[in-house]
Amino acid sequence: MTIRNTVEADLDTILALIEQQKSVNTVNVPQYHDHVAAGMYRDAWNWVVEEDGKIQALAIWWGRPGDEHPYSIDGLYFVGDGDPVPAWTALIQQAIEGRPDEIEQPEYHIFLAPDWRDDPETVAALEPRSQAAAAAGLTAITDRLRYDWRPEYGLPERSTRLRFEPADDEAFVDVFARVSDDSLDAATARDVARLGREGAARADLEGYKSMPGDRSWWRLGYDANDELVGFAMPSANAGGPVVGYVGVVPEHRGHGYVDDLLAEITHQLVETGAERIRSDTDFGNVPMAKSFERLGYRIFAVRRVLSFPETDAN
Repeated sequence: MTIRNTVEADLDTILALIEQQKSVNTVNVPQYHDHVAAGMYRDAWNWVVEEDGKIQALAIWWGRPGDEHPYSIDGLYFVGDGDPVPAWTALIQQAIEGRPDEIEQPEYHIFLAPDWRDDPETVAALEPRSQAAAAAGLTAITDRLRYDWRPEYGLPERSTRLRFEPADDEAFVDVFARVSDDSLDAATARDVARLGREGAARADLEGYKSMPGDRSWWRLGYDANDELVGFAMPSANAGGPVVGYVGVVPEHRGHGYVDDLLAEITHQLVETGAERIRSDTDFGNVPMAKSFERLGYRIFAVRRVLSFPETDAN
């Protein structure tokens, strides 16, 4: 068994596998071409298992255009004989080996229909991929509800009890750190465990600044007493407008301010011309999920995230 990166001559095989093995692999051919052009897919980030000169298995990884290392697996493919798990495990391990400890740990994101558990084909396709990820160390499982808003769902009322102001980066580092306390978001908890409270806040800041969304859209929300309540961060990714981050500081939780912040994000994005706004939240983040539903957002998919378990920051 030979493991190597893909090369230009492999393109026809890659495109054929994408077309033939859709299932829980969400990559499609137009997306592959677009992401290659944008630097989000690269031959240096694709790995294959080859036997007797023929590709038997393929892993496609995604990363941000400016990154040196990829961040998440977008697809695992297999055309060999027998069990695909050993080949996929080897491909995942190959991409992880030599990765610097200080950068974000890699994940495997799998996009599923809301009722995927009722589809035997999806369940069967997910199982070996989950086994391979776990064997490579990605043993933590987080399911995230995917919501979207469209004009026909109705525009929520804008807040009348908060005022919103722009702020500099250090102010956002501070509020990122404050809202991370007792956060119900699994990714936030993992980042704090790995990087510490301030380190995670600064990593969040840089991550969101690297997104296509305009930095000038970010706002801090203040109440009538000029106390900081939280922040509203509209943004965008390669797929379009998104709810980047909604956060309420601990001392103001329990008063429904999440609705005010989410409404502000929705209005800001609509004012920029958004006709669809997407966002994810963990299954366990019940307050955020209920806010999406109150403001007219609807579930359209589930994102399963396979990741390394939490480790304590030094």
